[in-house]
Amino acid sequence: MTTVAPTTATFDSLDPATGEVVGTHPIHDADHVNAVVERARIEASWWESLGFKGRKERLVRWQKYVVQHLDELVELVQRENGKPAGDAALEITLAIDHLHWAAGHAEKVLKRRSVAPGLIMANQAASVAYRPLGVVAVIGPWNYPVFTPMGSIAYALAAGNAVVFKPSEHTPGIGEWLARSFLEAIGRPVLQVVTGFGETGGALCAAGVGKVAFTGSPGTARRVMAACAETLTPVLMEAGGKDAMIVDEDADLDAAAEAAIWGAAANAGQTCAGVERVYVHERVYDDFLRQLTDQAKGLAAEPGGQLGPITMPSQIDIIRRHIDDAIARGGRAVVGGPESVGERYVQPTVLVDVPDDSTAITEETFGPTVTVTKVRDMDEAVAKANSTTYALGSTVFGKARAQEIAERLRAGMTSINAVIAFAGVPSLPFGGIGESGFGRIHGPDGLKEFTYAHAITRQRFKPALAMTTFGRTEKDEQRAGKLVNALYGRGNKKKKA
Repeated sequence: MTTVAPTTATFDSLDPATGEVVGTHPIHDADHVNAVVERARIEASWWESLGFKGRKERLVRWQKYVVQHLDELVELVQRENGKPAGDAALEITLAIDHLHWAAGHAEKVLKRRSVAPGLIMANQAASVAYRPLGVVAVIGPWNYPVFTPMGSIAYALAAGNAVVFKPSEHTPGIGEWLARSFLEAIGRPVLQVVTGFGETGGALCAAGVGKVAFTGSPGTARRVMAACAETLTPVLMEAGGKDAMIVDEDADLDAAAEAAIWGAAANAGQTCAGVERVYVHERVYDDFLRQLTDQAKGLAAEPGGQLGPITMPSQIDIIRRHIDDAIARGGRAVVGGPESVGERYVQPTVLVDVPDDSTAITEETFGPTVTVTKVRDMDEAVAKANSTTYALGSTVFGKARAQEIAERLRAGMTSINAVIAFAGVPSLPFGGIGESGFGRIHGPDGLKEFTYAHAITRQRFKPALAMTTFGRTEKDEQRAGKLVNALYGRGNKKKKA
């Protein structure tokens, strides 16, 4: 059995609300990462050999373990990530639901199934199955340190892979907890964790895994892709968003305002598929803004408040820069403003009259801020919503035209009359396009994302026309031509002039 190499360098994870040390963790170097991946290959072979039913039984066992130790994980998420306990519990609950779905649906989605061979190849029995890649590397974020990486981990495991998880350096203890809980529940390290900074992630990309699933910023995504390109390692990228909400004139404004502030400020605004831009029909703009303002003023970012601290300290400067730029360009803060940005906490901020080229409109803020823009009609709303290089999530509030508007949005996901609902539905794919990345987690697409398609044909009887042989005659070719014309050429003859 492979022995994982020791490591000596360490780093601390800090409570973002207080700056206190939550835990000390190893900085794993390339030798250690390679040893972990080597061990994962051994575990992957055993894990695949269990078959769908064997894996399902063990994943359900792990699911039950997490449920039984929910309070323990909630406390760790609260300390290491900073979010309120209720938000942490919600995140973990959704992750458990996805784990349950993946375990229960993997066989139906991935097992070998027959497909029609077509008329020309009617003598062949054709089938396809989706087989595991072996070892999948997951590089996770700090904003949803359980739910987001589990969207890859759970589906990769259900598909038959072993997983090596590199959590964010801001939330390494949560990653270690997940790997430890799996080991305690199952008894084999099919899920392992490595901790550290960018160098550790780079080593994981170079370790020859079957695929890398990454969640983070577009800039880091490019570096991960470049590292993976050296070994032709395929990647799945979820790289953030600048998600828009559209409010039509017939929308339930109270519900829309509540959804907008939740999408903008929940998790202190640190949500890749949250709401950062709102486009409101001019006929209801004033009423909507009044309700949004009232609700935003009732929130507080503070210890014990509805909003936790900003987890990554460097994000504070980005949030401040976006607010300052919006106001410098003629925008107004009707709630909050520059004074809302503190050392660890940021109060909710609602910005209006912000120019389209302001960074508050064009760049991902990742804080509890939102811009609200009046539009003359839904054509303008759709055009503005789509005028971004990001394309992750989106939201529409309305009645008569809501579905039509949703269909026109350039986004990987859209919720109608709710916010971020698509993320909670296990059977739906989650992901974006453009600067928001590519590939999908969750649902059947998420299971297939961590497999490769294996096609098999089996000759049932000799073909009437044997074409894949050097014994083929000119007469055979003429007969084949007549057959193709009879099957596919009818109705395509040119009409006489």
